[in-house]
Amino acid sequence: MMRAWILPMLFVLCGSVVATGQIFQGNLGTATALLLAFLALAGVSSPLIFPKTIGTREAQRRSAVDGRPVVFWRPGCTYCVRLRIRLGRNARQLHWVNIWRDPAGAAAVKAANDGNETVPTVVVAGQSHTNPDPEWVREQLM
Repeated sequence: MMRAWILPMLFVLCGSVVATGQIFQGNLGTATALLLAFLALAGVSSPLIFPKTIGTREAQRRSAVDGRPVVFWRPGCTYCVRLRIRLGRNARQLHWVNIWRDPAGAAAVKAANDGNETVPTVVVAGQSHTNPDPEWVREQLM
């Protein structure tokens, strides 16, 4: 759990240090802009922007019932963030599995990607797709 928050905390810490340096140099506007930029980066890289994650077994069970894709992801992954943002509200319709919280999810991703934890890995109807185009994923929801 703590590992998921390392990158966002580093962004907040670095932003605070940089902003403080700018304040001491008398650049309040620059300090504010930089701090806001670092806070935005922290927010985007945090697990908070992702829908509630569930376990692999539960995701597979739900997917079998409703036919929706399962997305295996991990915090700090820029491709996962890209997928999440590009899907917009449709992201809530998918079943999200955080591979750092779920060892079975990590094993499923490794099995689909020749032993690598490459995410996002999207499973649709039993077929794995590594880092698919967000538009393609959206089409799978139709």
